[in-house]
Amino acid sequence: MEDNKGNDREEIFSKKVKAGKRTYFFDVKSTRSNDYYLTITESKRKMRDDNFYYEKHKIFLYKEDFFKFVEALNDVVDHVKNDLMADVDFSQFESETSRNDFGDELKWE
Repeated sequence: MEDNKGNDREEIFSKKVKAGKRTYFFDVKSTRSNDYYLTITESKRKMRDDNFYYEKHKIFLYKEDFFKFVEALNDVVDHVKNDLMADVDFSQFESETSRNDFGDELKWE
């Protein structure tokens, strides 16, 4: 595994999700050997001494973990939606882009 600390590689593809006071960035980047990985960054705007700054948290996700990551995320979200909060209508939180042409939720399977 290559050390990416301080090495901000060029983004190949990027998606931004605004969520209240937080913004999430999903970026595809390349290694020197032309392999690809994802970075997921949470950015939160904060204030200190009358100045704004951004607190960022980043994780790196490599291709061998894509499926496991998405599968675990889907499992956890389904548990919250179906077992813990079954009485909540989650469709109110969906945007037009979160559904495919058939009206189904998008999932990696």
